[in-house]
Amino acid sequence: MRVSAVFLLFLGAFFGLIGLVYWFWGYEDGGGVMLLGATLLGFLPGLYYFFWYRRFHGHKYFFWGRIHAAGERPSDREDAELADGAGNIDSFPGSSIWPFVMGMGAFVTVLALVFGVWLMFIGVPLILTALTGVTAESRRGGHV
Repeated sequence: MRVSAVFLLFLGAFFGLIGLVYWFWGYEDGGGVMLLGATLLGFLPGLYYFFWYRRFHGHKYFFWGRIHAAGERPSDREDAELADGAGNIDSFPGSSIWPFVMGMGAFVTVLALVFGVWLMFIGVPLILTALTGVTAESRRGGHV
């Protein structure tokens, strides 16, 4: 997590610096707000990783020290080899119709803002049906 935290914090600082320069030289609000968003997209996960890295390792210094704990990532160790990161990373769920139904319900609900409130009568039931379906499917461990 240390490598990820350092990378994301550097990215946030970079976009923050570029955003400040752009704000004072560009006199344009849209780009400044987008660069502020990019700064936050670097700082928020970077600070999250930084917090959990420090909490996990329980030491005072972030960039120094060699602490080998059982749950650290191979990228955090200097003596790690490529084979240390091999193997199953995670398991992903099987195919399901409910993400598609949820997406269509959200799409139709957003279309209601453009074409009329009557489309909400189609979109909201689709969303509620998808929420019910994915909950039932996850509790039973498979297709319903």
